[in-house]
Amino acid sequence: MSGRRIGALLGILLALLFCASAEAAETQTEAPQVLARSWAVIDGRTGEVLTQHDGEKELPIASTTKLMTAYVAMKDLPLGKIVRARPYEAEPGETVLGLPPGTKVSVRDLIYAMILLSAGDAANTLAIDAAGSVPRFVAQMNRYAAALGLTNTHYANPIGLDQPGNYSSALDLVALARELEAIPAFAKIADSREVVLRSLRPRRRIHTINDLLEMASWATGVKTGHTLQAGYVLVGAGRKEGIQLISAAVGAPTDEARFTDNLELLEWGFRQYSHREVVRRGQALASPSIQYSGGNLPLRAARTLTVGLRVGQKATVEVDAPEQVTGPIRRGARLGTAVVTVDGLRAGSVPLLAGRAVPEASAFDRIRGFLGEHLVPLAITACAILIAAILLGRSIRRIRRGKRVSKK
Repeated sequence: MSGRRIGALLGILLALLFCASAEAAETQTEAPQVLARSWAVIDGRTGEVLTQHDGEKELPIASTTKLMTAYVAMKDLPLGKIVRARPYEAEPGETVLGLPPGTKVSVRDLIYAMILLSAGDAANTLAIDAAGSVPRFVAQMNRYAAALGLTNTHYANPIGLDQPGNYSSALDLVALARELEAIPAFAKIADSREVVLRSLRPRRRIHTINDLLEMASWATGVKTGHTLQAGYVLVGAGRKEGIQLISAAVGAPTDEARFTDNLELLEWGFRQYSHREVVRRGQALASPSIQYSGGNLPLRAARTLTVGLRVGQKATVEVDAPEQVTGPIRRGARLGTAVVTVDGLRAGSVPLLAGRAVPEASAFDRIRGFLGEHLVPLAITACAILIAAILLGRSIRRIRRGKRVSKK
């Protein structure tokens, strides 16, 4: 092949590579395609806004109001507390759990029903039990909103019904969801596809109406909402390789659009991160000394951990492991943890396992170890005592000589 043809082929190859790189860069920066009136997506670890549109616009938010109802209830009521269902007159088409008044039910099961089903009667019972009345509970909701810095939020009821003074914004919704996702009990509830309400007799199984959880295996929540004034609303969340994202789409035109909008926002957000293998499976991250028998025991990572990083972010590995171990230890025993942080915030952890077995130390090893640990200090002590005795003897002899001289 002639040099000219080779040069032409190289030129084509370079052009293709350039186009591919440009397309990849465009994929990273191109804005997400969202149909909702207002939307936002944030890094759930840091709270940083990745992108938003009219994120501060005050809009009706329908049943995503129940996120604050859940927040207040979890702050003010024990999850295991058993309460009695309160009478409730539902709006036409409103979802309810349908408990007869007086039915005993736990706070935890009411929150499950409120988040998974968007049950208005569950929210009503929680409000009355927590504050004594719905108006007092709403006042508490607004106090918590102010304390959390939700400046574009105000509540008029704990359910999300269309009512003047009940509104929020996409940015406030994701900020509130971030606070809730930091509560392990809530994160578990929001991530549930189905659950059995065990406090009820007979028990009842309920399924989530949040289709986002079925659309992506990495989705972790959070809450749906719909009224005539608000349109379709969804606060979503997802986690991949140590990256946690939270999204909100407010005022989507259709039921399907609110789910595809959040899916688009979250997938766009994940594309903004590059993936770095921070810990490799089998990597020795610590080597504590072995008491008595000597040597060191390698502690190896149980699995590979990859985290997502944006430009300028730094991942570090912090090891929590003993400095010394004593047998017997079986191979694969967990003896420590490697914690990965991104810009100082926890992104994941990996167990550290014993790289080999360590037998129980023999009597000879223990004696040798004891002597090794104590012989030198004992020898030093003995030498110090001997030197002190010699010096003391010399001092006594000098004193005695002095007395003889003085008598003469």
